[in-house]
Amino acid sequence: MSSSISDKKDIEYADNRLEANVDGDEEFGGHEARKELEKKLLRKLDLRMSILIVIYILNYIDRNNASAARLRGFEADLHLVGQQFNTLLSILYVGYILMQIPSNMLLNRIGRPSLYLPCCMIIWGTISILTGITTNFIGALLTRFFLGFVEAAFFPGSLFLLSKWYKRSELGVRTALLSCGSLISNAFGSLIASGILDGMQGKLGHSAWRWLFYIEGSLTIFVAICAIFILPDFPATSHTWLSPLEVRLAEKRMEEDVGVSDETQTEAAGAVHGLVLALTDWKVWWLALALTSMVISLSFNAFFPTLSATMGFSTTITLLLCAPPWAFATLVAFCVTKNSDRVGDRFNHIAASLFGGIIGFVIALSTMNTAARYVSLFLMAQSYAAFITFLAWVSNSIPRPPSKRAVAIACINAFSQLGNVAGSYVWPSAWGPSYRHSYAICISTNGLCIVMCYIFKKHLERLNKRLEEEEKEEGKPQGFRYLT
Repeated sequence: MSSSISDKKDIEYADNRLEANVDGDEEFGGHEARKELEKKLLRKLDLRMSILIVIYILNYIDRNNASAARLRGFEADLHLVGQQFNTLLSILYVGYILMQIPSNMLLNRIGRPSLYLPCCMIIWGTISILTGITTNFIGALLTRFFLGFVEAAFFPGSLFLLSKWYKRSELGVRTALLSCGSLISNAFGSLIASGILDGMQGKLGHSAWRWLFYIEGSLTIFVAICAIFILPDFPATSHTWLSPLEVRLAEKRMEEDVGVSDETQTEAAGAVHGLVLALTDWKVWWLALALTSMVISLSFNAFFPTLSATMGFSTTITLLLCAPPWAFATLVAFCVTKNSDRVGDRFNHIAASLFGGIIGFVIALSTMNTAARYVSLFLMAQSYAAFITFLAWVSNSIPRPPSKRAVAIACINAFSQLGNVAGSYVWPSAWGPSYRHSYAICISTNGLCIVMCYIFKKHLERLNKRLEEEEKEEGKPQGFRYLT
């Protein structure tokens, strides 16, 4: 019963087209003038949003640098034993999960991402630096917990910020460009770590792994200060770098895309109402579970240097070999999401990328041949294209009201981090160097995600058919459709 109610509400939001949209483009000087103004707006917007890629690179580097530090004495210096290193990885996601929903609700409320996100970034950069001065397990555990607590603001907040500016047909590529930050961080984070770990050992009496946290944390703080002056706010609050006509066009674009104004619904529906709408919509929980299953299969990311090390090369070569698979994954992700936007399809692109990952897991599970295992790392890494396309699908599938979308994005992303918690224990050293059991788990969770996404696709197709029937009955032109 509750599922049909939430679906009916979504259709009502989709069908609530503003009469103002019928007026055309006269206020912008005609159709051609509007097209030129829209291109100018997108150029300005893309330029400012590009700093999110840099921030996401640093976000992932600060989150995953413990894996690189592990290769140069991190465990020995902190006297870690048993599963304590895995616990340090998983504890980050406890804070990450707890804070995502409150953070996005607060961001939607205050409407100033240009201040909110950089301030969170300054705090997590400071915490990353503090990780470098820890001397035992408890100290590292505390810094990792609070690092996740503060980092939680960035990714769901960025997805929400993108969804406030870009139409559904534009969102996939922009989400890909943002998420490419994580893929690039895996490639170049290893290169940076290799340089620091090789060149800073013993400098000023500190171990190289401590310098890794000092340097990367300081870089994060510097970029955060720059971001305060670059990041845009929401359309209704971004007046310093846009003309009044550009602001109006930004708002009208979003009205036309879904048929209802963000700002109107933000005023009409408060944060608590959005929370209730999101938490009572079965689609949110279905997507959250599907993404959690996918995230477990992507847990190899945190152990990529370890998996690369199974090929038997030195520490420096191992870290350098981590870069090409992620560079390849970045290229694949961009191509997949761009085509997904172009043809208006989500499921097939997600399934194809996940299937490629399954092939990579099967190869790694089947052989210890060096060349074959390196090829498998490329296939595993490219499956991140499915993750990125999935995130765009979330924003497309829960478009309005914005208060619900803010909570839904955070809820789905937060819940999925349980996959990272579980994934931290999927790769125990005792299962190495073949990690056959680990790869088998990843194959299973990948398969489950594909099945759940297919079921969700069929459900959206039924909703689209219902929208089409209602439009025919009422004699309305074709309006909103869910992307499947």
